[in-house]
Amino acid sequence: MNTIGNNIKITFFGESHGSEIGLVIDGLPAGIKINEDLMCFNLTKRRPKAEISTDRVETDQYKIVSGFLNKKTTGGALTIIIENKNIKSDDYENLNILPRPSHSDYPANIKYNGFNDFRGGGFFSGRLTALWMIIGSISQQILHSNDIYIGSHIYSLKHELDTPFDMNSDDYKEIVELNKQFFPLINTNKKNEMYNLISNTKTNLDSIGGVVESKIINMPVGIGEPYFLSFESYVSQLLFSVPGIKGVEFGKGFNITKYYGSEVNDQYKINDDKVTTLSNNNGGILGGLTNGRPIIIRCAVKPTASIAKPQQTINLKTRENETITIKGRHDPQIVSRAVHVINAVLQFACLDSLLYKKDVLN
Repeated sequence: MNTIGNNIKITFFGESHGSEIGLVIDGLPAGIKINEDLMCFNLTKRRPKAEISTDRVETDQYKIVSGFLNKKTTGGALTIIIENKNIKSDDYENLNILPRPSHSDYPANIKYNGFNDFRGGGFFSGRLTALWMIIGSISQQILHSNDIYIGSHIYSLKHELDTPFDMNSDDYKEIVELNKQFFPLINTNKKNEMYNLISNTKTNLDSIGGVVESKIINMPVGIGEPYFLSFESYVSQLLFSVPGIKGVEFGKGFNITKYYGSEVNDQYKINDDKVTTLSNNNGGILGGLTNGRPIIIRCAVKPTASIAKPQQTINLKTRENETITIKGRHDPQIVSRAVHVINAVLQFACLDSLLYKKDVLN
């Protein structure tokens, strides 16, 4: 399925090496003035930076082809396309019979009887995450007008660690500052160490992964539609649609298993006539519903699958073992790009979930 959403439906189309990729957004209210400066800036943040990313740089120039008049939404389906310009499809010759390790090539070949577009991964490619930046930007401007803020940072890059979010703080200024950064860190002094790690990895023709940590503040209490559209369920489903995401956790996540209930239960208190909790170990979600506390989410991003080292694979035509050396332009890490995509996914997830309560948004 290329379509998802409940109150706002989005459809992605296109492939990594096709002529264009595109997005259809259905259900946006009429009369929204889209902040195109914000959209362009967010697209720029996701774009690769040569010293730490792939050498393939697309300008991501978009064109709005429907649902938009006089710089405002019309209420019809908003359709946006982005042209692919920097394509080198010859780098992917023979990948329909020599599947790349840790890529979708082999299972996609079987699923689609060999007719799948294997160039750059086709529609499994991270190229399509540019579309998330568009819907994320539109969602972000609506959420900001309702004082809801979402920010993400590079929590870790292999063994290098940033300072984690304060799970109990709802200070929006930290989030605003993170959203200005191309390589978002709470402790910006860690940037040089992480850049050196990326540089050494690239020199060694290898790749690394990491963890992205996100925070959502000022979400109203009671957002989520149990059972199957609980806030955790829906957010997780959307996050796992981002290529390279191998794990999602909320609050203390897996580490919560190391404690007694008496140590991690989030006990209630009244503060200035408002209900709050003494701690936030559950990360702002209880029973699949938001509880008003900061929502904390971490995503594990795997090392980039495409590396230039020789690796073992199979020949689907001859049914023999072979060695493959992957050509092309690839990222030594995708964490610094995925962090912005994750942010965009969360923006959409929050907006779509909030719209179940029509009186929540201004």
